Amino acid sequence: MTSFMTTGGIRGNKKSVDKFQPRSFNMGLSKFAFEATGGFGRIHPGEDPDLSIRLWQEGFETALFSEAYVYHKRRISWSKFYTQVNKFGMVRPILNKWYPETKKITYWFPAFFVAAVLASLILGAFGYWFALYGIILYYSITFIFALIQTKNISVALQSLMALSIQFLGYGFGFLKSTFYIHILNKNPEDTFPKLFFKENQ
Repeated sequence: MTSFMTTGGIRGNKKSVDKFQPRSFNMGLSKFAFEATGGFGRIHPGEDPDLSIRLWQEGFETALFSEAYVYHKRRISWSKFYTQVNKFGMVRPILNKWYPETKKITYWFPAFFVAAVLASLILGAFGYWFALYGIILYYSITFIFALIQTKNISVALQSLMALSIQFLGYGFGFLKSTFYIHILNKNPEDTFPKLFFKENQ
């Protein structure tokens, strides 16, 4: 998720393409800032970027301290990882609706990847094998960079699985949510109740 071959840099870093959006597992903020924004909202996941955006709206700034290390364990199975990134994809169109000024073309990249893979597979099935070359090249480069970085062939191979799950999970979630929220103009909480905590929680 941090590789520049996937979505690394989108969330923000020293050479970011966007303002740094901290996540609660590595976020430090003052009591004053927390109370000024009302703290976390009821959306989940998405509570972290939601809070970051509201901090900006209240005049606060976010910054990355690259020398501070935080160890955060990811999901322990591929299926749970898919569920996680799929939900990430579903909440982004909701946040875009709430905060239209934060829309970025980069949020569409996983959806573009899904469309490109599907188109390549369909064309390949009809004998247009050249359509698969771009996908094969992308996976090959990702594997090489992962191997160089980790010096572990098993991890490098698993990075291809992680790449596929991340983009497909997020991409499908993003497209589904965009269709219901922005095209059909459905209410997010009524349409995706599992993405929101109840009032008394």
